[in-house]
Amino acid sequence: MKTLDKIALVLFSSVILIISVIFCLVIFGWINIDIITLYIKHGLNNPVITNVTLGVLTVFILFAIKGIFFTSDSKDESSMENGILIQNENGKLLISKDTIQNLVSGVVKEVEGAQDVSSKVLLSKDGNINVDVVLFVSQDVIIKDLSNSLQLKIKDLIKKSMDVDIKEVNIKIKNIAPKQEKI
Repeated sequence: MKTLDKIALVLFSSVILIISVIFCLVIFGWINIDIITLYIKHGLNNPVITNVTLGVLTVFILFAIKGIFFTSDSKDESSMENGILIQNENGKLLISKDTIQNLVSGVVKEVEGAQDVSSKVLLSKDGNINVDVVLFVSQDVIIKDLSNSLQLKIKDLIKKSMDVDIKEVNIKIKNIAPKQEKI
């Protein structure tokens, strides 16, 4: 929620609370309606109070128009930060970054020679998806072939399972894992 929306919500909530309390006090007979009418008449006769009231009411009117006719896009922006939002005629689907990262890790773990995998999904505001994969490889692996294979498999799996195109799959070989001796 944007700051201006929060301010408008707090102001409107406060005004509604005050008006509700005053009406309740009048209904229960704890405040005489004549006293409220006297304060209103006194305030309208004072030019300073009238000008301040007019300014506050103008701001309230502008906030009301903004709230009714102009919606905030912050929900869609925050959802894009957390995942991919797919919309169709039946509704919306939000696929989280964690889901994509788990898919990527699953693909990499199935490839022989890849070990200790971590992945990170980066979503840009223009809808591009980049995947960064960091892993250890075994000594007997040809790194170029492994990275090409991983990039293609990751892009294919994401396309098949989510019908979303990945812009880039970046592979970072962190280190070569030492050979494990068999006992």
